[in-house]
Parts: sequence; structure tokens; C-alpha cells
Amino acid sequence: MTDNTPTQRVAELIKDFRFAMFTTRNANDRLVAHPLTVQETEFDGDLWFLVSKSASFIVDLARDERAGVSLSSNDSWVSLSGTAGLVEDKARVHELWSPTVEAWFTNGPDDPDVGLLKFSAESAEYWDSPGGKIASLFSFVKSKITGQPYDADNETVELSGN
Repeated sequence: MTDNTPTQRVAELIKDFRFAMFTTRNANDRLVAHPLTVQETEFDGDLWFLVSKSASFIVDLARDERAGVSLSSNDSWVSLSGTAGLVEDKARVHELWSPTVEAWFTNGPDDPDVGLLKFSAESAEYWDSPGGKIASLFSFVKSKITGQPYDADNETVELSGN
């Protein structure tokens, strides 16, 4: 692994996630999460999503650009806080387009409802159980036997340059 800094560790974890829960505040100021597919796996502080421009969370972002993104797997979790908004960039839409996206946008990447959502992370918190499922199971059993807390990495990271 190449995780020399906490920021690099966040990037390393994120590359393994395919789906995210994207959270906004609705008109009643309630937190609402929406499932989205991560379109780019190289995390540099930004995440990109192809979305419907008419989705309720796009309306939410017009009122309040603050958003959260949560990602999880069997042995690691990442929570990001930041801001988000639509970006007009048809070339980028085409670059990120994949056959999977066609399940939601059957008219292709030039469908006028296809939007490009950019999430810019300001901070992150992660929890990771190094070593995968077997190590996680071992740590859980060890915790039960010894009474010591579950062995996992946890760190909060301020992301600079965003």
C-alpha cells in the first residue's frame, strides 16, 4: 500500500468503493441520503457522479450546497463532508459514461436530463479493519475474549486544497 499520509489513506480506501450514499438537506431541513454510483476511482478530493438534473437532491443543493458522502464495504467505511453542485461539461459526461449508466439514462450521454455532479470534500473520517474479512473476524473474536476494543484504524482528516 502507498498510504503515507491520512489523505492518501482516504484515497486508497475510496478507490475500492463503487456505490455511495449522497446526503443533502431537504426543504424541511431534514437529512436525506440518496444512493449514487461513483464514476471515478482516482480520489483527489473530488468525487464525480452522473445524475438526473431533475433529482430531488439537485433541488436541495440549489438551497444548500453542503453535502455528505458515505461509502462502505465489509471492512472499511469512509464519511466525507463537503460541497456539491452541477457542472456543465458534456465532454466529461462522455468520458465518465459506461454501459452501467445506461440502465438509468436509456437515451445516452446526450440526454438533456443527464447531469454531472461534482462533490468537493473538505474533510473525511475513515474506519478500516486492515487485512480484510479474516483479520476483521480475528479482531472481533479477540475483542470478545480479551474485553479490549475492536482493532481498527480510525482517523479524521482535513483535506486541503478543496
